[in-house]
Amino acid sequence: MLAQPVREQLRAIVGERWFRDDAESLVSYSYDATPLYQSMPDGVIFPSSTEEVSAIMKVCAAHRIPVVTRGAGSNLCAGVVPLHGGLVMVMTRMNRLIEIDQDNLTATFQTGLNTKQFHTAVEETGLFYPPDPSSMIICTMGGNIALGAGGLRGLKYGTTKDYVIGLEAVLANGDILRTGGKLVKDVAGYDLTRLLVGSGGTLAVLTEATVKLVPKPDYRRAMVAIFADLPSAARTVSQIIANRITPCTLEFMDGATIKVVEDYAKIGLPTDAEAILAIEQDGEESQVERDLQLIEQICKSAGAIQVKVAATPEEGAKVMEARRSALAALSRLRPTTMLEDATVPRSKIADMVLEIQRIATKYDVQICTFGHAGDGNLHPTAMTDARDPEEIHRVEKAFEEIFEAAIRMGGTITGEHGVGHVKAPYLEWKVGASGIDIMKRLKAAFDPDGLLNPGKLFAETRKRIVFTGSEEAASQEQGQAQAQAASGTKAGEADGNG
Repeated sequence: MLAQPVREQLRAIVGERWFRDDAESLVSYSYDATPLYQSMPDGVIFPSSTEEVSAIMKVCAAHRIPVVTRGAGSNLCAGVVPLHGGLVMVMTRMNRLIEIDQDNLTATFQTGLNTKQFHTAVEETGLFYPPDPSSMIICTMGGNIALGAGGLRGLKYGTTKDYVIGLEAVLANGDILRTGGKLVKDVAGYDLTRLLVGSGGTLAVLTEATVKLVPKPDYRRAMVAIFADLPSAARTVSQIIANRITPCTLEFMDGATIKVVEDYAKIGLPTDAEAILAIEQDGEESQVERDLQLIEQICKSAGAIQVKVAATPEEGAKVMEARRSALAALSRLRPTTMLEDATVPRSKIADMVLEIQRIATKYDVQICTFGHAGDGNLHPTAMTDARDPEEIHRVEKAFEEIFEAAIRMGGTITGEHGVGHVKAPYLEWKVGASGIDIMKRLKAAFDPDGLLNPGKLFAETRKRIVFTGSEEAASQEQGQAQAQAASGTKAGEADGNG
């Protein structure tokens, strides 16, 4: 519990209404959308300006109070669970769209702005902000920046990190930092903007951002290619790219996911297919039509048993919305849904999906796979029950082996969800010991007292990977774990966004 003088100081900064430490508020902000993780904070605060954030951080620095910055809580890596208690700083009051600059093709906003609302406002001006995480109706732009969010349009347009060109942030000691700006070129010193994007609230509190915009595409059309086997679908992805076509969206669903999504969305997906590719292209109408004709030819020559081109924009939108609904559909099957992400080179998609299926069989768990085939980012999703510890253990072992397989195939442990707490034990597999060392030194430079989002990014239990090439999972070596016990983490039945 925060000391009474500290509570009084915090209330004086934001007002009585915007600091809470009642039991209901503490529970509400003790978890995010990641199943199994929950830990109680000591207080919850809702700032309305950068100046208030600065004042809050000065109080917390003086009293060594941990601070976890939170948007909508929709992340899937336990990124905003307050593992070490302290203060949860909720940014949703800071939701102002400050400016859409049509001369410089930029937008500036406070980081608590809802992502969907931002997209809508930008498109009303005839401009376009491409990054489109599946949770965009819920999530905030600050959360997208903190975790480097991706989305369905990542193949053609890139992800959040490719659009953020300026930031305003508050450091752990309360100092205000401004980076970048409305600039096409800027090589003045280290690129602090890029460093803060994807840092998951461990280096600074992001309060404002400037992003670049692009002209809104004139025309968009979608299609679905249906396959009787996984290798044909994967081969099609590679051949589309090899033909110098970059679709706006190139999404994958395996047979198990197709069945569940069709039962949920009822748009006519073929439930006997082993895989489908949902493809969308945008741009000038003539070029889009030429691309789709060539893509249709490629799909058929690669083994597609059927290709359906949407007759209307509304029909195409239904296809993409069905893909976006995959998680919601799968979450109806069991009490607990664990959605992960791992990325491999495009040429390894079929190998990775088949490996996921083998691993699921090995551990006797139910895993469906969908994802962004165009950029190799797959989402193996386990349907399980948090009330069954033995099954949860098997699911965790399966995911550990999935991460090992992704690394072995030249991939990574996370393509867009971020590291947070869930992936921290595996980060060294990707970046190596020297990478961990330099990251820890950067963390110490920004946050010497370790106040910002402690327990995230860096593992409190170390796992060692061994590439055996066999069906056995990577071996693990348990390191120091006393901080794990001290963190207050416990299994829970978390749902929604808190």
